[in-house]
Amino acid sequence: MNKGAHNNRVNMTDAEWQVRCDLAAMYRMCDLYGWTDSIYTHLSIRVPDEPHCFLINNYGDLFSEVTASSLVKMDLEGNVYTDSGAFNPAGLVIHSGIYRARPDVNCVIHTHSLAGTGVSTLKNGLRPISQDVLEIYGELAYHEYGSIRREEGDALGLTSQNGDCLILRNHGLLTVGATHQAALLRMYLLSRACEVEVIARGLGEEPAAIVPGVVEEFVRHAKIRHASSEWGMIEWRAAVRQIENRNTDWRQ
Repeated sequence: MNKGAHNNRVNMTDAEWQVRCDLAAMYRMCDLYGWTDSIYTHLSIRVPDEPHCFLINNYGDLFSEVTASSLVKMDLEGNVYTDSGAFNPAGLVIHSGIYRARPDVNCVIHTHSLAGTGVSTLKNGLRPISQDVLEIYGELAYHEYGSIRREEGDALGLTSQNGDCLILRNHGLLTVGATHQAALLRMYLLSRACEVEVIARGLGEEPAAIVPGVVEEFVRHAKIRHASSEWGMIEWRAAVRQIENRNTDWRQ
């Protein structure tokens, strides 16, 4: 049972309730994919028609406990608009920094997966050695480790203007999207790419190189695919079926 905040739908628009359900579903998906770190890390989604506000998990809930009504609504300055609930201060810094700098972004996903955090410690980061990384290679950006304060959020926002898939040095991964489907698919691909990178580095042999021209062509076509508002939708529907099959209901 969810032990976090429960917010009343009375003063909530249908659009807000829908994105609450979508965000709660993403928390369950991240739990299924093994991207959790106890009660740490966070995903958020911007509230429709309220660009200064976003939803985030109640601090202290496990990802498997998050429901639509337990999500905390807050603004970019940290003011909370829901009846109850707490937020991770690092979540405010990271997500508000992105939303301030990227008005085109409506969803932010931040993880501490082992492979992602491992790659974040590497000086050279991800190499173009797998199909997974090629899909997001043209969207990669790296952000140096910094203190959790407002200035760091602003700096992260500036870094996010260089790419939708961020490797936070010595920290973890972060992806964004105009839609939550796109942000989720980017995190899936980025996480897979990091897993392959870690495996490849442990094999004791130089990985087979992909011809540079092929890399460039793949990246070019990926950019076209990602520009579609439908990109990530079919994968999203499949992920929803996965969590529905676990007999859990996040739409509460």
